[in-house]
Amino acid sequence: MRSTVVKLGSYAAIRTTRPSSTRILMTTARLLAATTPSSPASENGAINSRWLSDLQSRLKKTLSLKIASEKADEVRERLEYLDQNWLELSAEREGFLADIERRGVDRHVVQWGDMLLQIADVAKGHVNNVIYNRFAESGRVNWTRNLAQFSDPQYQQEWYDLMTPKDVGLILASIKTDFKFPMTFPDRVTVLHKLATKPDYSSDRFYLDVVIYSEQQRRPAAKCFEDIVVYDYKAAKKAPLKAFMVEELQATYDLQEKRKQDAERKIAELHAFVEQVENSAGVR
Repeated sequence: MRSTVVKLGSYAAIRTTRPSSTRILMTTARLLAATTPSSPASENGAINSRWLSDLQSRLKKTLSLKIASEKADEVRERLEYLDQNWLELSAEREGFLADIERRGVDRHVVQWGDMLLQIADVAKGHVNNVIYNRFAESGRVNWTRNLAQFSDPQYQQEWYDLMTPKDVGLILASIKTDFKFPMTFPDRVTVLHKLATKPDYSSDRFYLDVVIYSEQQRRPAAKCFEDIVVYDYKAAKKAPLKAFMVEELQATYDLQEKRKQDAERKIAELHAFVEQVENSAGVR
């Protein structure tokens, strides 16, 4: 996918454009090595679960204050940046990789039939709780298959086979779902997975955190925790992950940590900017 980068201070706003027909993807290890080391995450007490709406509200209010036109332009730039990059910032500050090719489900359209309707009052209907687990399941399958893009091409089929009973595969041992708010039609959801712990060469199971984002609300509609068992279908018993899989998952975990620090730094810079504008306008 091609993109246009708009520089805003020390961060960049990504405007997605029409996808190209071909794409060259780096392995996770190469991507990690190529990533510019980020500064430590700023200790910013203002960052909370509603940081996005709070920050946008504060930025919009500064436009009604007596500030220079150049400063007002900077405020608008940052509002545009947040509008275009809310998902990446929200997800990556929690360690989820939000690149298009990392998403298990990308802007899936919620269907009317996904809702559990109350006959007495249809307006109170909401997405059936079972559907959230289906979103997580689809996301997990695609997240796993997507790892093949970042691994050595010779292992591509083995990544795909993890979701089949052909050889070594993955089995969901348990899932815990935490519902954040009742999502309704119409909406779109994006589902992201991340490694909760760093696997090693003896791992015969690993754990995944899941976040299901509502595009309408621009926040998580649900979060899940998945316990994944590695199973050898031929031997009919649990088995450790293959070495190349461990290495790719370890590199993915390390990239998660880097992106988290980078997102925290960007959010801290945005908070510092709005504070500076408010102080310059005499807001206390």
